[in-house]
Amino acid sequence: MNSTPVLKPVEATPIRPEARPATNDFVRIENVVKKFGDSFAVDDVSLTVAKNELFALLGSSGCGKSTLLRMLAGFETVTSGKIYVDGEDLATLPPYKRPVNMMFQSYALFPHMDVTANVAFGLKQEGTPKNEIKERVADVLNLVQMSKYAKRKPHQLSGGQQQRVALARSLVKRPKLLLLDEPMSALDKKIRQKTQLELVNIIEKVDVTCVMVTHDQEEAMTMANRLAVMNEGRIVQIGSPNQVYDYPNSRFSAEFIGSTNLFEGVVVEDEPDHIFVASDDLDSRMYVSHGVTGPLGMPVGISVRPERVFVSTQRPTAPHNWARGVVSGIAYMGSYSLYHVQLPSGKTIVSNLASAHLMANGAPSYNDEVFVHWSAAAGVVLTQ
Repeated sequence: MNSTPVLKPVEATPIRPEARPATNDFVRIENVVKKFGDSFAVDDVSLTVAKNELFALLGSSGCGKSTLLRMLAGFETVTSGKIYVDGEDLATLPPYKRPVNMMFQSYALFPHMDVTANVAFGLKQEGTPKNEIKERVADVLNLVQMSKYAKRKPHQLSGGQQQRVALARSLVKRPKLLLLDEPMSALDKKIRQKTQLELVNIIEKVDVTCVMVTHDQEEAMTMANRLAVMNEGRIVQIGSPNQVYDYPNSRFSAEFIGSTNLFEGVVVEDEPDHIFVASDDLDSRMYVSHGVTGPLGMPVGISVRPERVFVSTQRPTAPHNWARGVVSGIAYMGSYSLYHVQLPSGKTIVSNLASAHLMANGAPSYNDEVFVHWSAAAGVVLTQ
């Protein structure tokens, strides 16, 4: 066998029906580097975005996602590498000459101007004829459902309404590329969830290509056709939301996107269609229904999402993928409950159990002795 571990490819079907693969390179970023002094903010990043695609850059603070967005907008210069939009090299173009518009995290509305004046500001700066400004502003306010608030000032609007005005101001100039910087961060959770889908629908109606930056995993998973997970200036993984969630390519992706139970172990049997992994945390060996290429004894991680872990008071009949433990915590979330089960090794396993399942099978209580178990298809082998 080869000494270098390589995961065998796994087919995945995108969940969102409108998800589009990058069939053309409308936005092309080639080996882009951005340095501040001796530090790399963006380190040799390459990616493509398809026309009319909504692409998300996802990562924690300081990962380089906002710096990359600002280089697309022209607010930061590229240390090295190339950035193309619709075949045009943007390297030498100042921000105001780029076919790009950016919606800022703070919305940056002019407090002394009403909604109409805020939206029309960019067109006036460009010298657009008055009749055209009036028509385009009316059209875009109707699109974002803000026509009846056209004469209000920003302080007279809710957070969600201010966001729509900021979006209208970005769209009225008809950019080829729309950049969104943490578009939902100023909204509370309930409004944010409603607005996410509304924003996606508006963007799809105007047929604009969009790159958004967010640290909110749920926001990226809900809105984006594809996303890139970034860490320390580099891209860790690119794929559709369900590909990245269901098939993470590294421990970082598995733990950053959603939550996961990560078991460390070594490969004790390797076949083309399955492997067995021994872990000190479990009473049984782990059985995963796909193979890896690597030597026996190779250390690996096994990622199992909480919604794929079952909790029962009866010992499973299967000889693998189970452990005994004690319920150490329960969080009731309405439609489901999060169970925390502590194993004899001290490791805590999290299980997401639907309320309907608990009603049908009984709900274990605090300090109950239980068994956690999962199917062979639930685990993903991680070699990085």
